[in-house]
Amino acid sequence: MEATLNKEGTKLTVAISGRLDTLTSPDLEKQVEPALEGVTELILDLKDLEYISSAGLRVLLGMAQTMEKQGDMKVTNPNEAVMDVFSVTGFDDILTIE
Repeated sequence: MEATLNKEGTKLTVAISGRLDTLTSPDLEKQVEPALEGVTELILDLKDLEYISSAGLRVLLGMAQTMEKQGDMKVTNPNEAVMDVFSVTGFDDILTIE
């Protein structure tokens, strides 16, 4: 898993690639959590995310809960496999997905 963070003012874009699973989710959390301070718009670009596990979903849920208090969060470009996981778990109802 690799995450690229790009902060412009109060907008943070996080591009995630590879596999977001039990091994890599803590790394993503450590990178993104401190960067959320003062952010009112969070965009997660999942164009290059190949796989997401329940541990990855937990991290996304944590981000969504944080952003609920301070702004908006959007998930963009999920591939079919990731979208299937969102559908099966109900995350497609929780997250704003474009």
